[in-house]
Formats: sequence, C-alpha cells, structure tokens
Amino acid sequence: MTIFHIAERPDWDAAREAGGPYEMSTRGRTLAEEGFIHASRDEEQVRTVQGAFYADLDDLVLLTIDTDGLDVRHEPVGDDVFPHIYGPVPLGAVVEVRSLPRTR
Repeated sequence: MTIFHIAERPDWDAAREAGGPYEMSTRGRTLAEEGFIHASRDEEQVRTVQGAFYADLDDLVLLTIDTDGLDVRHEPVGDDVFPHIYGPVPLGAVVEVRSLPRTR
C-alpha cells in the first residue's frame, strides 16, 4: 500500500543528503514536535491539504511512500480520516518523488 506526503523540497533534499531518514511532519514541524508525520491516503486529500496549508509555497514535492514496515495509523481528523506515520520515513520507503505545482 502507498500513501502520500507533501514535503518542502529543501527538507526532502536535506534528508536525502544526510542519508535519511525523513523526519518532517508538516509545514515547519518535525516528527519530534508533532509525534507523527502527516500523510494523505489519495491525491484528493493531497489537493485538499495543499490548498489549506501549502498554497503559498512554490517548492513542494509529493512523496509516494510504501507503508510496508512502517507504523501507519488511519486516524480521524475532522470529518475525514488521514494516515499518520508514527516514526521516521526511511529513504527506501519513498518510491516516487514528483514536483507539486502551486495551487494559487
């Protein structure tokens, strides 16, 4: 199974350059600060999250993450359910990285 995570390109690049793992939870917050890494189950959720929290940013990438071996919990947030990753994401779990166009 795969899920998606919106990342700021500099954060993703820093994790890659360091040899991993990736530990940003959401915009401006780390896994240590948040307790988990925010993710989306599908591209519809990605668009919703991008519009709500990242619309003013240009340099974003979408990470496609293979959940095998990760502690992923599907938890309610408002009226929806989102996957949350409890722990760092090894670089090898990221199976695709692509640029996200700005939404505004």
